[in-house]
Amino acid sequence: MKNILIIDDEEKLRGLLARIVKSEGFEVLEASDLKSGFKKLEHNDIDVVLCDVKLPDGNGVDFVQKIKTAFPLTEVILLTAFGKISDGVQAMKNGAFDYIVKGDDNDKIIPLLYKALEKVQLLKKVKQLEKRISDKYSFDTIIGKSKGLEQVIDLAKKVSKTDSTVLLTGETGTGKEVFAQAIHENSNRVGKSFVALNCSTFSKEILESELFGHKQGAFTGALKDRKGFIEEASGGTLFLDEIGEMPIELQAKLLRVLETNEYIPVGDSTPKKSNFRLIAATNRNLKTESEEHRFRSDLYFRLNIFEITIPPLRERIKDITPLAHYFVAQFSAKTNKQTLTIDPDFLHKLETYHWPGNIRELKNIIERSVILVNGEILTAAILPYEMQHPIEKSTKIISAFSMQSIEKLHIQKVLNYTKGNKAETARLLEIGVATLYRKLDEYNIQ
Repeated sequence: MKNILIIDDEEKLRGLLARIVKSEGFEVLEASDLKSGFKKLEHNDIDVVLCDVKLPDGNGVDFVQKIKTAFPLTEVILLTAFGKISDGVQAMKNGAFDYIVKGDDNDKIIPLLYKALEKVQLLKKVKQLEKRISDKYSFDTIIGKSKGLEQVIDLAKKVSKTDSTVLLTGETGTGKEVFAQAIHENSNRVGKSFVALNCSTFSKEILESELFGHKQGAFTGALKDRKGFIEEASGGTLFLDEIGEMPIELQAKLLRVLETNEYIPVGDSTPKKSNFRLIAATNRNLKTESEEHRFRSDLYFRLNIFEITIPPLRERIKDITPLAHYFVAQFSAKTNKQTLTIDPDFLHKLETYHWPGNIRELKNIIERSVILVNGEILTAAILPYEMQHPIEKSTKIISAFSMQSIEKLHIQKVLNYTKGNKAETARLLEIGVATLYRKLDEYNIQ
């Protein structure tokens, strides 16, 4: 039931208005002055206040601001016997929903009340959605208790309260965007825009337009002015994923924005300002990239104010089981399957796998398993072949301290760097492609 508070020192008028409002099915509370009215606001969930302007202990126009500061979701309709334009203007500036004259506008009160209640409901829904988003991306929702992960979360919490640029590094699929969202939601910019852009998705020309926006006619197809992500992120956070893929020509323009907060849309000549916090992410080693002139060293040092490296899943063995249970529950609900249980051997196979695709790969494996399972138990038999037979291609036991172990790890790192491109991997390793395939087979690297 909706709660309406009526504040008026004239008892007969207040009682009449209360009866009218009650006849609409609303719960009505009454107060004769501002002090008692505010106490009722403190102890009850009030949706709309109908308040007289002139009261024994103050002015309703000023009271609006006090209500909206303490109870931002409550709407206030002011009622006055003598309407003044100046009072009406000030009331709206203070946050009043409307300002009406008693007697002349009595027939407007109930329709106006319903409109105010519609706004209250909308505001409450928005607040609920914001809370869901905040809860979804809080640090508490990051699954895992491994020491490495806890250290990373601790670092992210410390930097989140600042406006410092953050560089998130780590292999593909480790959850860098999840951390970026959590940093934003735990920052002073929470409630403002979080704008994410993947720099590897677009060509140089399109990426420039996406970042900086463009003016009408700047290029073929630019039919109207368009805001860029930098402008959209003003007041909030701009997350640039795969920043190592950004063309070198755009890196200079981004550096200028970071140093001056100014940018120029494509096809324009007038600088614009944007106050945003930058979080960047990459799976490349930007230090090496800058040393080899594939990434601007000045931009690297500007980005590397606070670097956080997210550990790969193979270094977070303790986190695999809770993550698996989380994804099983998630995909069971999505596929309308009853709650599934996980066989210990299934979990053992997960924990002994090397996870080149990290959490993203684990998520995909669990989704596939939930789809394939016929009974109520996820067994190792439904896992991909390479997970069921991890050492079938090589029965040789390789010591963690041997040169072979180091070679295998290095090949895996280069493969991750090239995103699985075998020819490029062989070139960087300075070996033939045939040699690379032989070593992949020998070490059972997928």
